[in-house]
Amino acid sequence: MSDEGLREHRLSSTQVLAGHFLQVFRDEVALPDGKQTVREYILHPGAVMVIPMLETARGLELVLERQFRYPVGQVMLEFPAGKLDPGEEPLVCAQRELREETGYVAQQWAKAGVLHPVISYATECIEIWFAKGLQAGQRDLDEGEFLEVFTATPAEIMQWCRDGRITDAKTLSGALWLSQVLAGAWDLDWVQA
Repeated sequence: MSDEGLREHRLSSTQVLAGHFLQVFRDEVALPDGKQTVREYILHPGAVMVIPMLETARGLELVLERQFRYPVGQVMLEFPAGKLDPGEEPLVCAQRELREETGYVAQQWAKAGVLHPVISYATECIEIWFAKGLQAGQRDLDEGEFLEVFTATPAEIMQWCRDGRITDAKTLSGALWLSQVLAGAWDLDWVQA
């Protein structure tokens, strides 16, 4: 199948906002039928999410966070995540975010996949990483960052997804990956840190 009959082509681009973290653009585009329209979108630097697997007396538990998210005005349950710094490799970012936010350092890492959380209005791309062989250490939160770290079993996470306690798109995608990996349906290629 050819994508050409679906492609839109940029005619002009105007930066509407140059924020500290995000940039907003308004582009004039030509549609596949030749008509013109406007597309507004947010330019995002990219991010990672980590699914940290911790062996405990209860068996496998996952490390999660509770964090207030201003745009939705509520405390959310999430897997650790963070944005890429300029020029930073995704695995390095995943290792940094896990240590900074949770204090854990992982001995083994596996890239699961990629998530585009809001394709209709943002360029954001999140790489999903699994981490295991966790060793506890000191957290190093960014200035102005407040979050609580806790653990939960896979069954608890799945129940929270089902009953609406977890609504964060990246964490829902992470739960899908987790369920498929634990069921043996999707393989991961682990590498040493």
